[in-house]
Amino acid sequence: MSLVLRNLQRAVPVRRVPLRARIELLRGILGVRRFDLGVICMDNEGIQRLNRTYRGSPGPTDVLSFPFHENLRAGAVPQPERPDDFNLGDLFLGVEYIFHQCRENGEDYYDILTVTAAHGLCHLLGYKHSTAAEWKEMYRKEKLTLEALNKVAGTSLQPLTKNLFR
Repeated sequence: MSLVLRNLQRAVPVRRVPLRARIELLRGILGVRRFDLGVICMDNEGIQRLNRTYRGSPGPTDVLSFPFHENLRAGAVPQPERPDDFNLGDLFLGVEYIFHQCRENGEDYYDILTVTAAHGLCHLLGYKHSTAAEWKEMYRKEKLTLEALNKVAGTSLQPLTKNLFR
């Protein structure tokens, strides 16, 4: 199914071809290539507005995930009943926020965009990290997913949440 990648900001550059290629690899690794997925790149103002509206958090963030199939058990692939239900959901990437974090930490922007997309995809598949137990399960899935991507793409990416509960 389709991957719609939209860039709704002009604050930082986004090369859509390499980002799309990596997200397609992640979709294959996670076994969700047959589902539609929307990935929208936002500046700080846009992601901050969404974060405030939907999470009650006042600042910008790196990713917001809006699953089409709510209440999935962590790691469960949706089982659509109708053709219109072959939708995974939408990821909003705070690319300006990510870009500035990468500059501060000396990290590669496109690598962190990929890691952030993997994190968001895990959320679309029911993973959470509100508690230590949830974090452990999500971290394991992110780690396995990124290890598989690393083998294919020749990268050495690590999960976003590696130090969340340590």
